[in-house]
Amino acid sequence: MNEPPASSSDVERYRPRLFGIAYRMLGRVHDAEDVVQEGMLRWQQTDRTIVREAEAWLVSVVTRIAIDRLRRATREREAYPGPWLPEPVADDRFAADRSAELASDLSMAFLVLLERLAPEERAAFLLREVFDADYDEIARTLEKTPAAVRQTVHRARERIRIDRSRFSVPGDAKERLFARFVAALERDDRDELLAVLAPDATWTSDGGGKVTTARRTVRGGEAIARMLLGIETKYSHPFSYRMGHMNGEPVVMMYRNGAVFGVTHCETDGDRIFALYRVMNPDKLGEVALTVE
Repeated sequence: MNEPPASSSDVERYRPRLFGIAYRMLGRVHDAEDVVQEGMLRWQQTDRTIVREAEAWLVSVVTRIAIDRLRRATREREAYPGPWLPEPVADDRFAADRSAELASDLSMAFLVLLERLAPEERAAFLLREVFDADYDEIARTLEKTPAAVRQTVHRARERIRIDRSRFSVPGDAKERLFARFVAALERDDRDELLAVLAPDATWTSDGGGKVTTARRTVRGGEAIARMLLGIETKYSHPFSYRMGHMNGEPVVMMYRNGAVFGVTHCETDGDRIFALYRVMNPDKLGEVALTVE
């Protein structure tokens, strides 16, 4: 005897997972929410008696919608003023019973790395590597053969394989480095900053044309230290900093005049910081503001 079709209330429990897929695809909270909502609306409009598994159906639909959105977004990002970074997101957006979703596959560094992949390649890689979907399921979602999907996932792995291995650093190691980083900024301590930053470190900042930021990636610990200490002295009202947690990793929240001004993520080997990502576009700080008590 067949099980009765799942109701709209039944499928609500899949929303966190669907959001996880859409967010990793698009890097924007509002866009991910829209994609999930559109998937839910399509579920309401479909003949559920022909759906064998509601979760698989929703994952497939949400993934395809996200692919279409990402194709459009890719063209828009070409005109974006300066570097584009994903929007920081609160950990509680994701399924509480899926601890892997709050691991390195949600970090800012990993999301930036995913930008190397084309939309379908990104979808196949995420479904396989993060959400552990089998090749047949991914093939149905992408309307390709399992063999073609295997090849797509293999190419994606090769494109990001070398850099991805560096992301499995315990959170407490990031917290210790960030504590030293913030202390050096507050003390205007150039030598300590250079001790924390790798000589070949990079700095990427996203102001979206609304906040003054470096329009290109800054390279080298010396150049980054000089720039950061210059920023500290540029503003008449000093910045304050607070440790926080976004994207499943420790971050530094930056405040000016009591308001959130930016959030900084880092990539590290546990000993030194070799990449910093600071989001200052106010349109991308909504989730950060919500974490302030």
